[in-house]
Amino acid sequence: MKRALVSVSDKRGVVELAGVLHTLGVEILSTGGTYSAIAAANIAVKQVSAHTGAPEILDGRVKTLHPKIHGGLLGRDTPEHRREMEANGIVPIDLVVVNLYPFEATIAKPGTTLEAAIENIDIGGPAMLRSAAKNHERVAVVVDPDDYAWVAQALQAGGLSAGQRLQLARKAYAHTSAYDASIAAYLSAIDDSAADTRTQAPARRDLPDTLSFQWRRLYELRYGENPHQKAAFYADARSPLATTSHRPTIAAAEVLGGKQLSYNNILDLDAALGLCLE
Repeated sequence: MKRALVSVSDKRGVVELAGVLHTLGVEILSTGGTYSAIAAANIAVKQVSAHTGAPEILDGRVKTLHPKIHGGLLGRDTPEHRREMEANGIVPIDLVVVNLYPFEATIAKPGTTLEAAIENIDIGGPAMLRSAAKNHERVAVVVDPDDYAWVAQALQAGGLSAGQRLQLARKAYAHTSAYDASIAAYLSAIDDSAADTRTQAPARRDLPDTLSFQWRRLYELRYGENPHQKAAFYADARSPLATTSHRPTIAAAEVLGGKQLSYNNILDLDAALGLCLE
């Protein structure tokens, strides 16, 4: 691994990861606040604008939308692609560490204007994630700070395997999918008249025109409602009930022993837990 692009909104652990990359001799490219954080830790880092030869423009709306970035991500390790990249002054980027503008956190704040919401729609970030994830055969893509530790460990041990890069690509596409779903839900919950009052907080319907959910498989079940049916237990991937809630839930319960659960077992357990919590 020779080159990494690191540009994150959530900066948890990013300096430590950059330190590992630096010790491995990886050139780090970055932007904005991430660049400042890494540079402040005395870790060698290069501005993306210096790498591309193009300045950040349009109030930062255009930073990474450049052939030297996306060509570096999408170029495959084939003789034809290597020749074309060299002819155009494009060098490979092997690792992308990106998470996105906090759109959901922004629109959750009371009084958020349409203008503020729109400015927190990330464009360059999802584009880089999708480019890197598409080319996961060669490029590793990391969206979750909770993955930094094992990714760093793998790099120190010699590199990420093909299977690990595929695992990270899956997560990247799930991340961008959920991100776009939240934007679509927000825009479809406000009236067209909001376009004429962008500096005001628009009224939002409780029931948007477009609503998408993303569910995470927890485990397969022995069977569905009937023995001939296949089934699995899924939970809302973004719900605190399945992650950080202190309220007991079946989704957060651990199966300690016995047979694999069935759909009817889940229903019975949920009913029993509900009675206990009354």
